[in-house]
Amino acid sequence: MNIFHQQLYHNTLQQWLTAGAILLAAVLLARGIYWMISLILKRFTKHTESELDDIIIARIDAPVALGIVLIGFRLAIEQLTLSRPIENYLQRAFILMSALAITWLLTRIVRASIEYYFQQYWDRENATVDEQMMQLGKRASVIVLWSLGAIVGLNNAGFDVGALIAGLGIGGLALALAAQDTVKNIIGGMVIFIDKPFRFGDFVKIKDVEGMVVYVGIRSTRIRNGAGRLVTIPNSQFTDSQIENISSEPSRRVISYLQLEQDSSAEKIEAAVKILRDIVTESPNVNEKDSLIFFEKFNASSLDINFTYYIKAGRDFQAVQTEINLEVVRRFRQAEIMLAYPTQTVIKK
Repeated sequence: MNIFHQQLYHNTLQQWLTAGAILLAAVLLARGIYWMISLILKRFTKHTESELDDIIIARIDAPVALGIVLIGFRLAIEQLTLSRPIENYLQRAFILMSALAITWLLTRIVRASIEYYFQQYWDRENATVDEQMMQLGKRASVIVLWSLGAIVGLNNAGFDVGALIAGLGIGGLALALAAQDTVKNIIGGMVIFIDKPFRFGDFVKIKDVEGMVVYVGIRSTRIRNGAGRLVTIPNSQFTDSQIENISSEPSRRVISYLQLEQDSSAEKIEAAVKILRDIVTESPNVNEKDSLIFFEKFNASSLDINFTYYIKAGRDFQAVQTEINLEVVRRFRQAEIMLAYPTQTVIKK
């Protein structure tokens, strides 16, 4: 038994074995807790109404296990007699690691909560929101929490973080000045997400660009115009420009002027107006009561009929307009109603 009382680096072999046993027990306990969280608690939370607890339980197993290992490490160190410098070093390391383990736990909980509430928002709004917006929120929370965790850990461990914060402040100011446009674009992306001036698939107009929104990122938005080209717009332009969301209108107005031949009789004009009203009435894609059809004016070479109708929301605008125009051509030809074309009279002397 005297072997257990032999000195080894200022501690007996029994003290080293006791410290090792405590550390080993902490590791085994951590693995047991990890297994319990991964299997037992996950099965239990599946029977609850909320899905948030399932997401959180799935994320906290590793940080909790690390915390148990750190506690075991602390208890194991207390069994040993160490020199003052080594004891101070290990004390600082334990405090710093504990702060980082707590930060890791909080970060995983916050990330899980962000994912859950983003999913709830998507389901409630029935909208397709770019995943990069969620990633932006997660990354921002990670940066903030880890920065605070590192500062708190270093401060409690006895390090002077004042000079570090001052240096980071000067560096951050220089970085902000160098990346003004990038910061403005990121803020513009956040404004798009918060204010929701448009959604994916909406037909919008901003300045001279008009088309369908196909992508909204952190720094830019992409719009496919009528020619099929992809136009990339920096998000900063959305904060100080007028945005026209064409898709949000209850119906799309179409204004056409049908120019009849100048020698058309009054009966032909009445027949043309009736044909246009019948087309609007029979079309399931047009709001009949909002349409305006009337003989508007005498032109230099034609008699103009104002044909204004509204295509219902959600319909294919180009397809409906083509259908209406083709039907006008067919019925006008059947009724022998002729459309005018530019004419010029030449008088010879």
